[in-house]
Amino acid sequence: MSALVSNVQRWGEMVKFGHSLFALPFALLATFLAARPALPELGQLGLILLCMVAARSAAMTFNRIADAAFDARNPRTAGRALPAGTITRAAAWGFFGGSCAVFLLGCGGFHWVYGNPWPFRLALPVLALLCFYSYTKRFTRWSHLVLGTGISSSTVAAWIAISPATLGPPAWLLMAAVLFWIAGFDMIYACQDVEFDRREGLYSVPARLGVPAALWLARGCHLVTVCTLVVVGSVARLGTLYYAGVVCVAVLLVIENALVSPRNLSRINLAFFTVNGVVGLVLGGLGILDVVLQ
Repeated sequence: MSALVSNVQRWGEMVKFGHSLFALPFALLATFLAARPALPELGQLGLILLCMVAARSAAMTFNRIADAAFDARNPRTAGRALPAGTITRAAAWGFFGGSCAVFLLGCGGFHWVYGNPWPFRLALPVLALLCFYSYTKRFTRWSHLVLGTGISSSTVAAWIAISPATLGPPAWLLMAAVLFWIAGFDMIYACQDVEFDRREGLYSVPARLGVPAALWLARGCHLVTVCTLVVVGSVARLGTLYYAGVVCVAVLLVIENALVSPRNLSRINLAFFTVNGVVGLVLGGLGILDVVLQ
């Protein structure tokens, strides 16, 4: 039993399973918005959850495989499962393949059960986009935006899965808000590896423009996020609960950016893991409640 628990913890740590909380609430909010004036069926919610977890697990595993050599040379990441040898590359490739298969089955479920072929048609391009991010630090400083695009596409994907005929500005604006939120906090997170990235010839905003510039760009991204969320509320005709969530997000993002400075990067993990997890839960929860109570 202890060996099983240890294996689960090892794999959960490798794919950062808890990070699914970052984007999942936004995808669920898009699901409820797309289903209006009705509510999404439990089966649809289950398939959305399955696809989100499977796609993220596949993307994170591929990223670990692609970056294994870099991780082994970086003191901050040398203890990760692949460079440390606690998980083999063969096992990682197997897990990646299994996650992709589960994602494809989940997307197929919308076709087989609900008669919507679009999730399955778009499944492979989505996986390709998510995996493509892993190579962007090798040639562009704007890899943070690629990451944001890949993860934020879950909002549009969820909308298409529920009601492709009504895909419009609310879905794209919600995607934009999530895109800049993720890009901003990824810039903050990348400040930890400035010297390593420069030494290895990797690209990132902090490595190429410096930590102070990266932190200011992160603040700009988060300002765009809050402003876009306000517009989402107007376009989607959301109410008081949703806007209360936007206010909470604005406060949380101010706290997140205040936790880190060019002279003190010691609280990056607090800003990255704790604050961002709360951002998704607060806005997603209040936004969904607003839709349900309308």
